[in-house]
Amino acid sequence: MKRTFSSLLLLAAITFAGCPYAAAQSDPVVEKIIETGRTDNRTMEYLDVLSNRIGGRLIGSNAYDNAVEWCASMFGKWGLEVWVQEAGEVPVGFNRGPWSGRMLGGDGMNLHFATPSYTVGTKGVERGHVLKEPLTQAEFDRIKEKLNGAWVLIGGKNDGYPIDWTETGDSIRTAAIEKNIQIEKENREIAAYNRSLQNMSEKEKAKKKLTEKETIPYVYEPAMFYREMVEAGILGIIQSSPVPITALYDRKNLDKMTFDHLPPVPDIKLDESQFKEIKRAVSERRDVFLEFDIRNHFKPGPVKYHSVVASIKGSKFPEESVILSGHLDAYDVATGGVDCSSGCSAVMEAARMIALSGAKPKRTMYFILFAAEEFGLLGAEAWVKAHPEKLDGISNMFNRDGGPLAYTSFSVPASLVDEFEKISEPLREAYPDYGFTINAMTPRARPTSTGGTDASVFSIRGVPTVGMRETDAKGYDFQYREIWHTERDTFTESIPEYQEQAAAAMAIIGLGTANLDEKFPRNEVYTD
Repeated sequence: MKRTFSSLLLLAAITFAGCPYAAAQSDPVVEKIIETGRTDNRTMEYLDVLSNRIGGRLIGSNAYDNAVEWCASMFGKWGLEVWVQEAGEVPVGFNRGPWSGRMLGGDGMNLHFATPSYTVGTKGVERGHVLKEPLTQAEFDRIKEKLNGAWVLIGGKNDGYPIDWTETGDSIRTAAIEKNIQIEKENREIAAYNRSLQNMSEKEKAKKKLTEKETIPYVYEPAMFYREMVEAGILGIIQSSPVPITALYDRKNLDKMTFDHLPPVPDIKLDESQFKEIKRAVSERRDVFLEFDIRNHFKPGPVKYHSVVASIKGSKFPEESVILSGHLDAYDVATGGVDCSSGCSAVMEAARMIALSGAKPKRTMYFILFAAEEFGLLGAEAWVKAHPEKLDGISNMFNRDGGPLAYTSFSVPASLVDEFEKISEPLREAYPDYGFTINAMTPRARPTSTGGTDASVFSIRGVPTVGMRETDAKGYDFQYREIWHTERDTFTESIPEYQEQAAAAMAIIGLGTANLDEKFPRNEVYTD
């Protein structure tokens, strides 16, 4: 049967009325976001700039300041209102240059190592022999003259942080040394007692219920004679490290540093297999010589750091808001390609998609790249303290800080399940490989202390921080712990198709949340 134009319109109207997702499917704003996400997705471009052109973005570094300036300029380029918010300051700045090391003589070998941020480098190329650290005063006295110009192997395992070089660290080590002097005295008494039992028969010992005593283990602190070794002229200390190598920063002492009061010698974290080989050679009293060139540089402070904030003002409820966020800072032992360029780049592309779509969200949308997450959630804390009046109006905060994975589901308050089924349908259609399901969440107790991400700063204040679930949906064998705060946190570890889907998901779900008739009901998010 031939259908007229008017009959086609009638059929379309009937189909539209019967389809629960038709409104979302026909929304030109959503269609534009999907089109941009599928044909002009720039998430990996931003990730490339952050990771490779700018690099590791430690607060207090030139790289971090460059990232703030670039990100702010991009948000402004897309027509968003943008500003940078001062989040704090560090007493000195730190910039990392290249580093290299090798074992000299024989077959030699290139050394695989790193140093924590805010620790000193070498004074150019420095070569020296290798010693094992002294553990007792007698051992220190025996090798004191030999320590001058030596690299010293210390015990313990690298946890990412440097050895405490301050008076506080000295006092802990001194207490351990004094404790060991007492233990040594007690062990001599134990040894004498055990020798006395050797002259007794088993029958006599049994009758008197006498048994040998175990010696008391000595107390150990890595670099037990740190201050004394520094004064003796060591070049630096070397500690064994699991691979991939983790390198964090001088957390204990950064606030006390000045440009004239810095760590005295390099603190090197060396590949455990190479450490073992070198230690064995030194234990065999073979001559071992190492050469290091480590360019860790400081600048006078204080150095301020900032969060980047961009927004699209709400058309109906401007005092209410939805937040999309990641953290801009990253450890500089690598380039922050995952933690957290994978979050910042997705947030940036979601902002661009929404801006290009011509969307006029009902609620204000904030796109925030927080500073100093790695140093204790400091940027998020600064934002919350600066804007306490905005907390009650936040419908939900979407924080991306879990790796370069795809979004595959969203658990929402039970009263909003049907609404989010409609909102998410275009996402399912555009990215069918990921499914993307909507589930009803179970209310949970509001946290009472912050956790490991910026979202926790908001959740302890009762702000909903309901996140979408991230998964390695196609099985690329991504393992977050492998890159977390290590030398492997690079651009190549981020997964392009996941990143692109995540940016589109943040745009669609974030905008949909901003356009709800009501905010997230907090009594369906938290039980208190």
